Amino acid sequence: MSEPLLRVTRLEAGYGLVPVLKNVEIVVNRGEIVTLVGSNGAGKTTLLRAISRTLNAKGEITFDGCDLAPLTPEDVFSRGLVQVPEGRQLFPRMTVEENLLMGAFRRRDANGVARSFEEVYQLFPILQERARQIAGSMSGGEQQMCAVARALMAAPKLLMVDEMSLGLAPVVVDQLLAALTEIRHRGVTILLVEQDVFAAFSIADRGYVLETGRITREGDVKDLANDPEVRRAYLGANTESTGAV
Repeated sequence: MSEPLLRVTRLEAGYGLVPVLKNVEIVVNRGEIVTLVGSNGAGKTTLLRAISRTLNAKGEITFDGCDLAPLTPEDVFSRGLVQVPEGRQLFPRMTVEENLLMGAFRRRDANGVARSFEEVYQLFPILQERARQIAGSMSGGEQQMCAVARALMAAPKLLMVDEMSLGLAPVVVDQLLAALTEIRHRGVTILLVEQDVFAAFSIADRGYVLETGRITREGDVKDLANDPEVRRAYLGANTESTGAV
């Protein structure tokens, strides 16, 4: 087993007096793609916000050997924990290139930033073609590629991707999944949050199922895909079927 990069223990979080997460525990090992799946409203985005420290939470969050509890979101980002938010949240009136530069705004290694540009353009050639184009004028799929590329410009150790496939055509989702696989091969660990369980399980090593704020299943994605309850709830499969997903 690889060394844990992220460990979340006994995490509880919510909004005001409304609890959302209850005693959540997850581990993401270095070099893995780990997926967190669940229905809308299960608490997936809340968990990412708690990890990023944009939402206060009780419990323990350790990243790369560091306790994140006393850190600000900016500190967490600077340590290499970078999130691709749901809905992309680009700067729509800025160019693609300007959006990418925003991902690298805390870096001081000019040569490294130049290499990162080369790497993201290699990963998403369309972004190089669109470098001078206003980001808000691109298609949804191109904007999602730009959001992932912007996060990569920060040189992350762990990339947290929130609902990447939302609203995108299957062919575009396939391109993005292939890009995440390549990103992992380049040494970046990935935590992928998805409602599209088929998509998530197709590239992940391990997974967690989050239901109403609690982790109800965890394990290898092959085992989860053949779990009768997971198949019934998320894969639209007849539990009498014996075929693997």
